[in-house]
Amino acid sequence: MSSSLHYFDYAATTPADPRVITSMVQCLGIDGVFANPASTSHPAGMQARNLVENARAEVARLIGALPDEIVWTSGATESNNLALKGFADSAGRPAHIVTSRLEHKAILDTVASLESRGWAVSYADPDRNGAITVEAIAKALRPGTAIVSLMLVNNEIGTLTDIAAISAIVHSAGALLHVDAAQALGKTPIDVNASGIDLMSISAHKAYGPKGIGALYVSSAVAQRLAPQMHGGGHERGLRSGTLATHQIVGMGAACAIAHEEMNSDTRRIAKLGERLLAGVLPLERVRQNARDGLRIPHTLSLTIDHPGFFPFMLVGDLAVSSTSACNSAAGTPSHVLSAIGLSDQASARTIRLSLGRFTTEEDIDHAITCIRQVVEQCKPRVAAVQASASV
Repeated sequence: MSSSLHYFDYAATTPADPRVITSMVQCLGIDGVFANPASTSHPAGMQARNLVENARAEVARLIGALPDEIVWTSGATESNNLALKGFADSAGRPAHIVTSRLEHKAILDTVASLESRGWAVSYADPDRNGAITVEAIAKALRPGTAIVSLMLVNNEIGTLTDIAAISAIVHSAGALLHVDAAQALGKTPIDVNASGIDLMSISAHKAYGPKGIGALYVSSAVAQRLAPQMHGGGHERGLRSGTLATHQIVGMGAACAIAHEEMNSDTRRIAKLGERLLAGVLPLERVRQNARDGLRIPHTLSLTIDHPGFFPFMLVGDLAVSSTSACNSAAGTPSHVLSAIGLSDQASARTIRLSLGRFTTEEDIDHAITCIRQVVEQCKPRVAAVQASASV
């Protein structure tokens, strides 16, 4: 990445931490720990297996799980598919699933696939602050509900879901709770047992680890209620076959170990940077923060710059920001998240997401403030023209 680029797209992906890279490189090449972790008949394979299991323990420690409850996958998307489709296949016959209108496409598209197979689906609506509440889930539950799937942290507006409170009503209804925690790992404390989570999807590349590796937490109590979606060797307790990518797994383990030690200090620093950014741009005319009053993480800020003529591409160049989630950007469609919290298509098209991370600096923040101020100034003549036209 160019040293002149000011990166504000951590929610899309994070750069791997240098310490993570060092750990991964040691698992490549003839002088490294390169052997197949399943080849336990010789020392090289056992050495690789030990590294994989150490990494599994680090991931488990970060989320309050047991190591045997961690199943390696290629990322949160695969984990979501394994959780929901695996549960559906094991259930034997279609039932009812509850999710929300704020979910990532990896959930919404998977749920749509289940719906095409006969599953009934209910979508909970967010409140005005962008939160999925206990009341909204309670309203969506019904006698035939088998599983509820919700994200812990929203990828576009940064809102937190009260998973612990929701899990109580989900379990009282006899259903399981799946959580998409891709945007939460390493940013906010997670305790799967205290929160009553049965299944949870996580990804390394959102937490300064490598792309292509993630995990599904599968509570020991529900492991027998999942059917594998990949067959061919019986790896990962029979739930996910395939040769394990030692270097990627080790990278994820290292990322989780770092997060365990540094998450709180990282979050405090990022919160201060976020406050600095908001103090610099919210006083500007027609600039507002979405979901500002909701319970949120400080890493992700959604700003609507409601000036006629403004489009997010006006900020591209040495400032890396997003107009929506990476998946919506690829599809070229308005953000379903912003629509769900009440923004018009026009307002959504004038919204940017700035996500901060471990390597964000005050210089980055000040540069972003300057860029946004300049764009607002550029748009003011257009605002005046529109107002004058309306008054005629």
